[in-house]
Amino acid sequence: QVQLVESGGGLVQAGGSLRLSCAASGRTFSYYDMGWFRQAPGKEREFVAAISWHGGSTYYRDSVKGRFSISRDTAEKTVFLQMNSLKPEDTAVYYCAARRRGSSTLVGEYDYWGQGTQVTVSS
Repeated sequence: QVQLVESGGGLVQAGGSLRLSCAASGRTFSYYDMGWFRQAPGKEREFVAAISWHGGSTYYRDSVKGRFSISRDTAEKTVFLQMNSLKPEDTAVYYCAARRRGSSTLVGEYDYWGQGTQVTVSS
């Protein structure tokens, strides 16, 4: 079992930055591949970024490449999403998720989810 708690969301102007954190509980966190997803009002949840259990592989949706960076601190059982050059279209609730058996960009392949943190980017 893994429990996930996101933090770090808020209101920011376009061009600004935020750093999201996802704190995990559970002894086997180091074996989990982690992902960040987001869901805007009226839209489906979508993949944002993922990182392998060893941290050596990262994946991003095209629209955030070069602006967002995912990382993990295994000792602290925390995953981060550094978001720079934020745009109004990045506004959404951001969710952290965990799975085993390899990284994935698909919502349905993640086993554990956090409650989400709101990110609002004003123009």
